[in-house]
Amino acid sequence: MSTIYQVAKLAGCAVSTVSRVLNEHPNVSAKTKEKVHNAMNQLNYRPNTIAKSLASQRSDCVGVLVSELHSGFFGTLTGAVETQLRAHKKHIIVTAGHGDATLEKDGIEFLIDRNCDALVLHVEAVSDEYLAELCQGKTPVVIVNRELPTCPEHCISLDNEQGGFTATQAVIARGHKNIAYISGPMRKHDARERWEGHCKALHQSGIAYDPSLVVEAKFTQDSGAEAFALLLQRKVAFSAVVCGNDEIACGVMSAARDAGISLPSELSIVGFDNTNIASYTYPKLASVDYPIFEMGQAAGRKILNEVYDIDTAEKDSAFEPTFIDRASLQPLNER
Repeated sequence: MSTIYQVAKLAGCAVSTVSRVLNEHPNVSAKTKEKVHNAMNQLNYRPNTIAKSLASQRSDCVGVLVSELHSGFFGTLTGAVETQLRAHKKHIIVTAGHGDATLEKDGIEFLIDRNCDALVLHVEAVSDEYLAELCQGKTPVVIVNRELPTCPEHCISLDNEQGGFTATQAVIARGHKNIAYISGPMRKHDARERWEGHCKALHQSGIAYDPSLVVEAKFTQDSGAEAFALLLQRKVAFSAVVCGNDEIACGVMSAARDAGISLPSELSIVGFDNTNIASYTYPKLASVDYPIFEMGQAAGRKILNEVYDIDTAEKDSAFEPTFIDRASLQPLNER
């Protein structure tokens, strides 16, 4: 295996010059860079990334923590961050927190111990106080889908309450008054905020909040189906169901058909996230668009700007949800 000393000898320059070329130092002439790169190619030299990291104080790696690795939603987020960073020869290390405070903290410590240059975190269970303290540390942090009043400059956020409001408002606008709601786990910030938006839409329309029409579920299809079955057991009348995410909504669709309910003629269903699955259900699922790809891109750009001093266009940090109307939501008077 060739060494940096052999590269320097073949290129006719000092080892320190080769090091500057490897670390993309600006004060190296184009002619010298060409000689060094030619020598590296001839010798099939592969830089020692650990040594390079120690010399530059950069690993060129960004840690990404998401809730789950098997979810298409988090795959989209991770892919967006990776695409932005990879264009500038930076890489990502990914781990999962599984919505558990202890596992989220373990994942964060793992990424910091791997000398990541920055962290992108989609966390659900750790406290605002923990995150605020983390933001004061040496490793730069970007937090996705969370607003921290004490350090907003670290956040890429979506107005989840507005999203929940928009979903229920769309249902009300089509004449529905008996509206069931299946939330995600209320211990999660986004699930609680979406439910609060639902309550706000009911209040503004003069519709009384009925706790018997609300069920808490996990953000999964199976849990959505179970929650819908519980609603039916309560024998309360409802003409529409607003769901905390698209997976819950898909579970509701399946359970409704199993119960002999015709969709959408007998029941309207609305999701949240506007994931790819929303366009492939039957009927196609009305949903609140969660621009997770764009938010991931924004997180990547923020790191490139602030950590690597690479100027990028568009520096959005706050995103607004929009309602995507599809066939699963029908006016009540058309039944």
